[in-house]
Amino acid sequence: MATLFQFALWIHIVAGFTAILILWIPILTKKGNKLHRKSGWVFVYSMTIISLTAIYMGCFRLFWMPSVDAGTRSFSWFLIYIAILSGASVWHGLRVLKFKRRSKSHCQAVDLSFTLTLLTSSIGIMVYGWNVGFPLLQYFPLIGLFLGGGQFIYWITVPKSRSHWVVEHISGMLASSIAAITAFVVFGAPRLLEVDSVNLLIWFLPTIVFTPMIIFFSSYYGRKFAGNS
Repeated sequence: MATLFQFALWIHIVAGFTAILILWIPILTKKGNKLHRKSGWVFVYSMTIISLTAIYMGCFRLFWMPSVDAGTRSFSWFLIYIAILSGASVWHGLRVLKFKRRSKSHCQAVDLSFTLTLLTSSIGIMVYGWNVGFPLLQYFPLIGLFLGGGQFIYWITVPKSRSHWVVEHISGMLASSIAAITAFVVFGAPRLLEVDSVNLLIWFLPTIVFTPMIIFFSSYYGRKFAGNS
């Protein structure tokens, strides 16, 4: 089991660096062209691997490692939660493309299940965080509540513009990027930079940086695609 854990860890690290590096290609290239699509799929596959390996490693530490201390237990739950957040966001970003021409509410169980999983896990992790007094788990799930709530409202309401899918696609993919980079900052940066691993500013720095990007690109391409419709 320990060997499998190390294997999953290395795959997780490689996929994480791949996702963080490849992310900028679909952001900066022309939307819909060959390079955008191919690099986008590399990002999606990388994020899928990140999510699956994170869930495995988090569960391994929680249920198969003997004598896990409180800090490790809390970080393991965060690892599982960040995997759910990134996975649900990538899924949402993909599925809005498939249904970009919809003209009515969308209530397919497979899509709502991802959204509801994100919402319920956000509430559960937040409650757990307050119970154990762990700031990262107390506040970070607010992001998941915001994203999950937005996704749920998007699916169950009738689109108001033809470019509705553009905004959701961009926000879904960039939100998953926030999750990936936050995980690196929480677990990797303290070891590499020898900084305090419980600094709230460090934990929320990716969100602070990427949120304006989500707003800018969503607004820009939303107007652009609306004009091309």
